[in-house]
Amino acid sequence: MLKGLLLVAFGFYAAAFALALAYLAARDERLPRWMWVLLGLGAFFHLGSFCSLVREFWTWNENRYFFPVVTAHGVFSWLAFTNALVFLVVEGVGRLGILGAFVLPWTLLAAGAALLTDPGSAALAPNLQSYWLNIHPMLLMLAYTGFANAFGVGAALLTQERQIKSRKPSELCYRLPALQDLDRLHVMTLAFSWPVMTAGLAMGAVWSNDVFGRPFNGTAKEYFAFGTWALYAALLLAHRFRGLRGRRSVHLAMAAFAVILVSMAGVSHFPSAR
Repeated sequence: MLKGLLLVAFGFYAAAFALALAYLAARDERLPRWMWVLLGLGAFFHLGSFCSLVREFWTWNENRYFFPVVTAHGVFSWLAFTNALVFLVVEGVGRLGILGAFVLPWTLLAAGAALLTDPGSAALAPNLQSYWLNIHPMLLMLAYTGFANAFGVGAALLTQERQIKSRKPSELCYRLPALQDLDRLHVMTLAFSWPVMTAGLAMGAVWSNDVFGRPFNGTAKEYFAFGTWALYAALLLAHRFRGLRGRRSVHLAMAAFAVILVSMAGVSHFPSAR
C-alpha cells in the first residue's frame, strides 16, 4: 500500500519536473501553474504513503508515537516529502516556478531512493525509544532540505552567470531572477538551514550523552555531520566578514552538500550513529 502510494507520488513528481524543464524552454505561464498542481498531488499521495508507513511502524508497541526515521526508506521518503512541500510554498507565495527545474530533482532522487529501499520495520532498540527521536533527526532532515534547495538556487545562479557572460544569451537569461536576487536567496536559505542543523546536532549530542555517557562517539556519521556543519559555518562566516558571494560561495556550498550526499549514500541511518 505505502509503496503503491509512493509510486503514484513519484509519477506526479516526475510530471511536475517535466513541466518545470519545459518552462525553461517555453514561456507559457500555464506550465508553472500545472507544475504546482501536479506537485501538490504528488505531495498529497506522498503524505498518504508516509501515514501508511507510520501505521505499520506503530504495529510494534515499542515504536508507538515515534516517527519512522530509523530506516533508509523512512529518511528518504521524509526528505522527498519536505522538499516537495517547501517548493510548493515557495512557488505558491513567491511565484518562482522557473526554479523548479533546479530544485525538484532532489525530490525525485529522494523519492526514487525511498522506492528502492525496504520499508520494513522492527521494534526500536531501548536506546532509541526517546523523545529525541522525534526531534534530532527531523531537525537534521529539515536542514538538509534547506541545503538541497540552496543547491538548486546555486545551480540557477551559475546558469544565469553563464548566460550573462555569453555573447548570445538565450531568453532564459531574461526569465531567471537577477544574479543579486539569486545570491541573496542562496545566502538566506543557508542562513536558515545552518542554525537548524546546529540545533539538530546539539540535540543529538545531548541524546548521546544521556544514552552512552558521552556526547561524541566517533562514528563515521558524526564525522560527516560535523564536517558538513563546519563547511557551511565557514561559508557563512566568509560571506559575513569577507564578502564571499556569487560563484565562489555557490561552489563552496555545493562542496558541503556533496558531503551530505556521500554521508547519506555511504553511512548507516541517522539514529544508529548516535
